[in-house]
This record gives sequence, structure tokens and C-alpha cells, in this order.
Amino acid sequence: MIKMVIPKGSLEEQTLALLRDADLPVRRSGDREYNARIDDERISQVAILRPQEIGKYVEEGLFDLGITGHDWILETGADVEEIAEFPYAKTGTGGRLRIVLAVLSSSGVTSPGDLPPGTKVATEYPNIAGRYFAEKGVDAKVILSAGATEAKVPNIVDAVIEITETGSTLRAHGLEIIDEVLETSTRLVANRDSWADPDRRKVMEEIKMLLLAALLARGKVLLKMNVNSQDQKKVLEILPSLDSPTLNHLANGEFAIETVVEKRSLAELIPRLKEAGATGILEIPLGKVVP
Repeated sequence: MIKMVIPKGSLEEQTLALLRDADLPVRRSGDREYNARIDDERISQVAILRPQEIGKYVEEGLFDLGITGHDWILETGADVEEIAEFPYAKTGTGGRLRIVLAVLSSSGVTSPGDLPPGTKVATEYPNIAGRYFAEKGVDAKVILSAGATEAKVPNIVDAVIEITETGSTLRAHGLEIIDEVLETSTRLVANRDSWADPDRRKVMEEIKMLLLAALLARGKVLLKMNVNSQDQKKVLEILPSLDSPTLNHLANGEFAIETVVEKRSLAELIPRLKEAGATGILEIPLGKVVP
């Protein structure tokens, strides 16, 4: 049995949804409850904690498995095994997040090298920021921010190093991105000793597989249809597929075709399939896709 820790805050909703989709729903007495459970005999304990803390707790063996941001692993210097990358953030499934350097749009600063010596920079990532400015050879004073970082320019600081998905919040505060510090994403991390133990590693590999399968199924459906031998080639040429469509002979001489496709493609795809000769087209929701 393993102990697991998941993030509270911006990643919480999406992480809980992912676990639910993986048939590992988290149960707790209330939204503010930090101790929870997953009704699975492989998981003995579940805690919901700040992502900033998770890497170190996993490193120290308080938990075997955790979900947190790669940014917080780098910021805290947590020595953990990163075993999977999850393409989701607080707004849902998508690309990676960026940690960026931003200044007031009217400042005239267009690159890190333009920052005057002693520039005050607010950030939740003082260690990442310190390394970044050292590599750039920029003399900056890094100030720890506990939140609302973008609102501190220009009255408190001259610039910020902040995490962003689209940059819209920064722009709303009159800020302009002048450099990207690093890319980050959500990671599944393991304690190194736990990962080296065959029994615990097997459990963690199984959980990883379920989570990745649930993510892979998002936005996809199973499409099934029938087609006669004359139209078979035309239909197959239209079909996209994760791998290759499954083709089965039917008793009446026709063929049954099934394949996994992106749901967003169906409005354009189904009329084309019908026109090409496909009949009995069925769209079936997916819970998991295991490669």
C-alpha cells in the first residue's frame, strides 16, 4: 500500500477530476478537509496539501506518490522521481504553463539586459528567479511575493516573475512579457526509495497507467460503423485513428469498422463518412484509452 498526496489550490479541481475519471475518486468530508481517502486497497492514505510543499514531503518519504507542478520541484530543489507529465492546469487540459519576466508596458524595457541595476522583482519563485538573473548577469533584487504578484507593479516593485497560461492577467495589469524563464507542467512524482521497491513501484505504475489512460481519453470517442465492400476503401481513407481502424467481417458480407477519433472532428467527419457509404454510425463515449 502507498501514501499519496495531491495539490490543494489552483490544481485541485482538475486533479480531483482526473482521479475520478481514472476510477480513483477522492472522498472527504468537506472541501476544506486536508485528509481524504481513495477506496482502493492499494492506497492507504491521501492528503491534500499546497503544491509548494509536496515535492519535499515526497522526497522525505512522508508520501510515496504525489502530484505537483514541475515549477515547485525546481523551486524547492526536491529530489524526487518524476514518473509522468500530465497536460493539465487549473483551466483544464492543455499545454504547458510558462514562468515569465514581465514589466510595465510603458517602461521602455524590452529585454532582461535593459533592466537597471538594483531592479526590484517580485515573485513566488525566489530560487528560480535568483538562478535566472545570475545566468543572465542581471543585478536584480528578488522580493518574495505571497500572491497577487502582478498587482505590485509599479508601486512596490519594478518587475515580476510570474506563472501564466495565456498572459491575460498580466496584460490586464498593464504588464508586458519580455522573457520566458522556463516552461512547467503538472507532474506525477515518486519517492526515490519507494520507486526502487518492486512492490510499491508496481502499484505506482498501475496508478500512473490509469491516470494517463483517463487523460488520453479526454476529448475522444469511439466511432463505429458498417460499410459494404465497394465503399470500404473510401471510408477508411477518411477515418483518422489513434493507431489503425479495426475492421471485422459481418455475416451479411459487409464490414464493421471502429476507431478512436477526436470528438471535435465529428461535425465535419460524420457527414463525410455517410456520403462515402458508411451506415449505422455510432458515437460511444470513452472513459480510458490504454495504449
